[in-house]
Amino acid sequence: MMLSEKEKEFINYWEKEREKQSSVRARLIAGLPMAVLFCAPILLFITAVYLFLPEWYTKVSSNIGGSMWAIVMALVICVLFISYFRMQFKWESNEQYYRELKNKEGRADSITNTN
Repeated sequence: MMLSEKEKEFINYWEKEREKQSSVRARLIAGLPMAVLFCAPILLFITAVYLFLPEWYTKVSSNIGGSMWAIVMALVICVLFISYFRMQFKWESNEQYYRELKNKEGRADSITNTN
């Protein structure tokens, strides 16, 4: 079983990128755009309700200022959590695929060496 060209390209790519993407900082930065896209609608919805329906918002919550900070902090925590763990999952998936390809490559080499 020989490796396809696409699999060889992935091995080369992952050997170059695996160390760069292994740090926590790199994972947070790489996952930030998707996490913000996930949490932005929540913040926009709450802001729209706060701005366009202020009488409804004050009836529901008597503590407007404190709850807004709590919501913003919760969204920041959600962004950081989603950002890190999304990229952690992606890194682990790539690492597993890389190891499977290396095993496949090793078996193919051992078969060709014995013949």
